[in-house]
Parts: sequence; C-alpha cells; structure tokens
Amino acid sequence: MKTFKDLRELLTRIDHKGYPAYKDTRGSYQFEGYILSIDHVQGDPFAAPSKVSIQVPGKTAGFPSDLFQEKHKRTALQDYLIRKFAREAETFNFKAKGSGKSGLLSVSRCGQEILERTACEIRLDGTVIVRMEIGFPANGRTINSRELIKILFDFLPGCVKKSLFYASLNKADVQKNAELAEDQQYIREQLPKLGLAAFVANGSILPRESGVSNRPMKQAVAFQSPKSMEVSIDLPNYGKIAGMGIKQGITLIVGGGYHGKSTLLKALELGIYNHISGDGREYVITDDTAVKIRAEDGRSIKQSDISMFINNLPNGKDTVHFCTQDASGSTSQAANVIEAMETGTNLMLIDEDTSATNFMIRDELMQRVVNRNSEPITPFIDRVQELFSQYHISTILVAGSSGSYFHKADCILQMDHYLPKDITEFAKQEAYAFPIPNDPVKPSDIPSFHRIVKSDINFKKNDRIKLKTQGRDSVLINKETIDLRYVEQLADSEQLSSLGILVKYAQLHIFDGKKTLSEAVEELCRILSTKGLSAVCEGNYIPSGFAMPRKQEIFACFNRYRSLKL
Repeated sequence: MKTFKDLRELLTRIDHKGYPAYKDTRGSYQFEGYILSIDHVQGDPFAAPSKVSIQVPGKTAGFPSDLFQEKHKRTALQDYLIRKFAREAETFNFKAKGSGKSGLLSVSRCGQEILERTACEIRLDGTVIVRMEIGFPANGRTINSRELIKILFDFLPGCVKKSLFYASLNKADVQKNAELAEDQQYIREQLPKLGLAAFVANGSILPRESGVSNRPMKQAVAFQSPKSMEVSIDLPNYGKIAGMGIKQGITLIVGGGYHGKSTLLKALELGIYNHISGDGREYVITDDTAVKIRAEDGRSIKQSDISMFINNLPNGKDTVHFCTQDASGSTSQAANVIEAMETGTNLMLIDEDTSATNFMIRDELMQRVVNRNSEPITPFIDRVQELFSQYHISTILVAGSSGSYFHKADCILQMDHYLPKDITEFAKQEAYAFPIPNDPVKPSDIPSFHRIVKSDINFKKNDRIKLKTQGRDSVLINKETIDLRYVEQLADSEQLSSLGILVKYAQLHIFDGKKTLSEAVEELCRILSTKGLSAVCEGNYIPSGFAMPRKQEIFACFNRYRSLKL
C-alpha cells in the first residue's frame, strides 16, 4: 500500500497543473493509525466534492467490543462518532482557500434521531470507517495542492485522532451513549410484553423549539402521566423509570386547540426512532411498525384493495383493484390504511386535522338524510374496532371537533396545557347522552395484497439513470418525481437518498414479473439487514449521505412511484 509520503510527493508534483491531474490521487494511503482512501475525485472545483473515506483498524480505534457487538449499540456508537467527527471537521471547513467548492469538508449532518448511516460504519472487528466529501482546492481550474496538503496532512489527522480513537474520547460519555441505547431497546422490547403500543416517560420534553427546529423547547412543560395510566419499567442502566403507557387498542386524544394534542402525536410518530441524549424524547418509545395515516389528495394509487372502506362507486369502478393517478382525500386515506396493513403495521397514528372528514366519520344527521346504501364510503369509525379485533392493529387518534369516537375508544386522553388527563370514564358517561346510530356494518373481507410487480425492460436498458433528492420532499428518478412530502415519519433527507437507490436497485435486480410488491420489499429488507446499505450502492466505493429507512417508508415510496408497473 502507498503511504502518506507518496501522497505528499504526488500532490507536490501536480501543483499548478490542470484540475484533471487530481485524478492521479485516487487510491489508498497509509497514515499514522489509519488509512485514507480517495475514492472519487471531482471533475472540476465547481462539481460535486470528492469522496474520501478514513479507516481506523479495530486495534488502533480501541473501542471495547461490548460497545458495538449488538446492533442497537453499534448504531448508537456510529451516530456518536459521526457527530463528534463532524464537529471537529466543521472547525476547518473552508479554511483551505480556492475557487468553487475548494476547502469544503462535508460530513453528514445528523438530526435528533439516531439513524444507521453510510457516513460511519463499525465492523464486527471494531474497525471504524468514516466517509465524507472534500472540495479539492484550485485557483480557477488550476490545482492548488498546497491547500489540499493542509486539509489531508494538518486538518484531517487531528479530526481522526480526536474523534475516532477511543483513548481520545470521554469514556464516561461513550458509556452513557451505549447505556441509553440499551435502555431504549429494552423499552422497545417490553412494549408488546406489557400490552402497550407506546410509552412516554415522565419528565419528557415534547414541544419543539420552533416549526423549523427539532430541538427541545426551552422552559417547556415537562410531560407527566395520569396516575391511572402510569407504568414503571426497570431499565438495565437507568433503573426504574415511570411514564404513560398507551395500551394496545383504540386511544383517543382530545383537548382544546394549542394544548398539545398534535405535539404528543408527533412525538409518538417519531418514537419509532431512538433519540439522542438531551432531546427530551429519549424515552418516548413507540411500536416501531407504527404508521402515520393521513389524507393525501393527488397521489397515485395502483391496484390497491380499498373495498374495506369504499364500495359500489356510481361509475362502477373496481375498488378491489383500485387505480387512480389523482386520488381524492377519502380514497387516498383509504389506500394509506390498506397499504399500512400490507407493511405489517401494529399501530396507526391519525390526526383529525390532516384527515378527510368523510373518510373518518358520518354524523347522525347526515346518515338520516343520506342513507347508508347511497354512500359508497364506510367511514373509519365503523372499522376501527374491527382493525383491532381482527387484525390486531391499534389506533391512536387525535380529535378536536367530533365526539363520536368517544363511543369507540378504549382510552380517552385530554391534553390540558400540555399535560394529559385520563377522562375515559367521564367521556363515556357523557357519550351516553349522544348515542350514535346502532346500524352494524358487515365485517369486511381480508384485503388482497397480491400485487405483482412487472419487470420494466426500458428501465433496465437505460444505462444513464439519474437520481436526485429534493430535501425531505421528494426523490427524482430520471424525469419522474416521487412525492414523499406526506410520508411524515421520514426524519432525514439521507433516508430519501436511500429510497432513490433502493427503487433503482429493485428495478434492476428484484422486480422480475413474478414477485408481489410485498415479496420484493421483504427481499430488499433482508439484503439491508444482512449487508447494510452498501449492498445496494453501485460503483467501486460506498458513498456517504445515505441513511436507513424502515420497511414502512420503502413501501410508501414504491406506492407513490407512478412508473411502477403493477
């Protein structure tokens, strides 16, 4: 293997040459304590930055094996290290001068959620790999290798030693990070054993700083469980922790505007992920199959069996194999429920504010005026108990205007100044004065999920497939936009980047005209669980900038991909 001396000599030799001469630097170089690999060199100083990886051998990194042998601890340690490395690298960003992106040191920007990312990988032997982007410096389009020498020989070695060597880190902080991950995983494993859909610890801070910041709000009201719902769990490290246990079944969250209903639901939505220490939601843990359901006007639907909710359309359109390029609020929400069932969800999260009213409920007066036989929609209120009794799918629903769900709910919470009150008994008594029509709905047939994905020959023949992520909103594949704005449990734009490469990989290697969509997604998930995201990254190197999505979001992406042939 070449050494850092070889790299320095090469950089000195190509100084002041045309920018393409930087291509000669590609390869791996042994530095003191780590290997630096220049995986891809940008074409010019204004192009996407060069791809660089750093590999620290397990013995040199020195992390005790109990910090990374279990997956949840390994993911937490990877997250801890990439945050630490990013903070160190940020101090040197653009300190090397030049034109275009010269001097850029780009490392994944992690949010409040702990995600598995290609930016940092810890192998089972303890080897640590960090992947990043560096803008190779130039004056105009002429190489300025003296500035790159600063980055590679002065800046980076310090970042590596301060953030990727166990001996250089605060061992107490590293241990606390591992213990938090272990406690979070323990609660997650205890939920089904305790018959719970979610747990919210006392003292949690649920409100966020602002609409554009996911950090905890300062001086916010700390969460406190109603005594009737309080559950205690003995954690392996923290010890006994108490909080609100939301039981499996149907839970209704009510209350006045701005009292914290949607804030609680949002915390539960993101409780599918572990959160970093200091976030305030470290111990808000939700069943990790939970899916947020909402109306989504204009989305495409392909071959979905929405007959559980919609039947006998006036135009005679088939609702067992329902297709549309422009769904209404009710049909989109019906499809979202059925597709969530297809993913194997155990919990649906719904906010009345983002739902189609006619899908959620039909009040007594409307039922008297418009007979059930004249209405093709069977509202969710008539299926919510069936979903739990027949399919073991719980529902947590936020409602602010309709009280009809009082009759269906097993538990009713009122949010009052961000504090929950168990008002189940009182609400049930009041509901007796407002009976809903006793007109039982016939149980639905089990939805069909047999959707065969056809092989796309034109896609496979296209050797110039372009992928682009547009923030947290969408993925662009060639000229088609997959709109993911309303897939609200996507927490990071890097997850969308992963969804783009997963769509491409499935089109090229999995969709064969024989597998159903469920079978194809299951195969993708098996690949991801055994080999990681690197297995679906094509090329000679693994890029940074990808984060692991859940199976539920992979399904959601395919269901919104208009070019998918079903």
